[in-house]
Amino acid sequence: MGAERTSSDPTGRGSPAGTIDSSGVYRQNAPVSYAVIGFYLILMLLLVYVSTRGSFSSFPFITELLIAVFLVFLVRNLSTRYRLDSDQLVAWRIFGNRRVRFESVRKIEFANLRDLGPVGMFGSWGWRGRMWSPVAGTFDAIYTISTGLLVTAGDHPLFISPKDPAAFARELSRRARSYTGDLETDVGRDPSPSSRSGF
Repeated sequence: MGAERTSSDPTGRGSPAGTIDSSGVYRQNAPVSYAVIGFYLILMLLLVYVSTRGSFSSFPFITELLIAVFLVFLVRNLSTRYRLDSDQLVAWRIFGNRRVRFESVRKIEFANLRDLGPVGMFGSWGWRGRMWSPVAGTFDAIYTISTGLLVTAGDHPLFISPKDPAAFARELSRRARSYTGDLETDVGRDPSPSSRSGF
């Protein structure tokens, strides 16, 4: 295996922005949301507590089944990661991913799900977390926290939440522009506060 190098952290927070391997693939994980982990753990503990207080005679294994479902959703959330290959962005998680070809990228914007206007995780559906927003229309969302990047490409934009959105936007912008030239909106090319979108 080729050695990986860590890209610099322009935010000064001390965490690496991502890694680039010997073949030029850039990787960055999504941040861990302790609120989501706590939410699922509390639900599972409540289920265990309720099951000890009484039995579900009609459905004897319902507690185990529901805990297994919550575990699948928790692992799915924790598995979220992003990759920039030579020709595409890959947003990946267990049971759901999306690939975006660089030549189809039109905009890279900083975004916040709360500003986009969907109704949270219960408003997403399908393999890629499909959501609807009055601002962006129908879009896919593969994320762990509400702040990140909105990448407009193909038929539906894609919302992602890399650990360092500014560093990821710069790398995505550099690779996308090698295929398309200048983008309509590009916070990766000029990540100054004045270039941020209104989301």
